[in-house]
Amino acid sequence: MSGKLGRVWTTPGCAIPAISDPLGETLHMFRLTGTLYCRAELTAPWGIDVPALPGCMTLQVVTAGRCWLEVGDAQPYLIGPGSLTLIPDGVPHRFRSAPAASTRPLFDIPVQQLSDRYEIMRHGGGGELTQVTYAVLRPDHVAARRLIAQLPPVLHLDRFDDDESGWLHSTLRLVTREAQALRPGGETMLTRLADVLVIQAIRSWLDAAPEARQGWLAALRDDQIGRALTALHREPDRDWTVSTLAQQAGMSRSAFAARFTELVGEPVIRYLATWRLQLAHDHLQRCADPLPVVARRFGYQSEAAFCRAFKRAYGVPPGQVRRERRGAGND
Repeated sequence: MSGKLGRVWTTPGCAIPAISDPLGETLHMFRLTGTLYCRAELTAPWGIDVPALPGCMTLQVVTAGRCWLEVGDAQPYLIGPGSLTLIPDGVPHRFRSAPAASTRPLFDIPVQQLSDRYEIMRHGGGGELTQVTYAVLRPDHVAARRLIAQLPPVLHLDRFDDDESGWLHSTLRLVTREAQALRPGGETMLTRLADVLVIQAIRSWLDAAPEARQGWLAALRDDQIGRALTALHREPDRDWTVSTLAQQAGMSRSAFAARFTELVGEPVIRYLATWRLQLAHDHLQRCADPLPVVARRFGYQSEAAFCRAFKRAYGVPPGQVRRERRGAGND
């Protein structure tokens, strides 16, 4: 049984959909960078205000005890031990030991810093213990951000014992052990496990939620439009036209153009241009390739054409994005 609690999507189980192109290939492009991992030991009464974290998603695994989660206007939601909660869009939220418990801003609470990205928090009034492993993750690919944009404000997976999905139980137990033991390599293990749990939460939602069959995700699931999307995702530098993409889909040009717009919500050439520029923007933030190389890599025949299109989309020339990246690296 699955449904929405307020604005919270929840399921008691976690059936694993078969990986298949093109949706499976899109999940393969899902890349996350962990910016913070925290093991929280919280004793009642306690409450934590988590601020907006733009461009990030948060993962919470309750490993002992229970707590209340509040996100936006949704009703407070009780999270029990062995459960996983994903907040995809970095929106403000609160955790409390009880619905009426007072809260304190997250960054005002002292922590024990074990590394640049891994910390321990001990907070509260000395009562009943709740332990939470908390991760802040940043999606690193255009596909990941497109997918996140279609997710509900909260995804929640309850604990369960059935044989089909018992591997998630095992993963949660491993998270608990790694968070508590502080063994060598613990941060690396938590990083990898967090990635697995995020993907599994999304796969569970994709498999069960009606909303996962709308918009861009519906286009990926479509036998014909999905093939065209996979082709342009794989080769953004190719000289694509409506006709060549229609050939990939096995459709006539007019039927393909109409169906693509119906499912995706925008014409295919506009989608292609946006996809290329988003990839280029990400590339400029990571790499030092010359601009003519970046232009060709993402389907532009000249540096001038690329720079014009980039400035129309982002309001600044691509060179400025690179300078900002270099400046941030020197901070």
